[in-house]
Amino acid sequence: MLSSDNRKNIAPMDPSDLTIGDLLMALADHKDRPLVFRYDGRPVKPGYHVTEVKAGQFSALDCEANPESWSEIFVQLWDVDQGGPVHMPAGKFAAIIRKVSDHVALDQAAKLTFEVSDGVRPIELHRAAQPSLVGGTVEVELSPRPSSCKPRDRWLEEQKAASGCGGSRCCGAR
Repeated sequence: MLSSDNRKNIAPMDPSDLTIGDLLMALADHKDRPLVFRYDGRPVKPGYHVTEVKAGQFSALDCEANPESWSEIFVQLWDVDQGGPVHMPAGKFAAIIRKVSDHVALDQAAKLTFEVSDGVRPIELHRAAQPSLVGGTVEVELSPRPSSCKPRDRWLEEQKAASGCGGSRCCGAR
């Protein structure tokens, strides 16, 4: 589901939670609208190109030697002016992902990461926020994917849960 045109009234959503399934569902009713990805405070160029879609299964040890595993999908965007004066329609983007899923198993609940480059600068890793309708376009704000410490993240979540934070009793939500 897309949020309204007025971005200032949109409640912030944790962008790390957006999955390819979430994105495709949000785009489903807006196939003919231009899909505009934004990063570094600006939109991608109208001729941007989806150059690669990758699915990976990862296994790792975190900094406290805890085993970790996850699925992740990488969508590579080439930020160039190649396709003309308008941005790719949301339906075309969804069709590209469907075509990939015909050949590569895509876990709809996998973590979603965008790799963005203009072909000159190195690829930058981004996470995606929930799409918004802005005028006649569907916009997806991309923000740099930060590193994190999983044991610390788990500890912070435990602290929030123990204090009742995160619900209606939380930090000024009264």
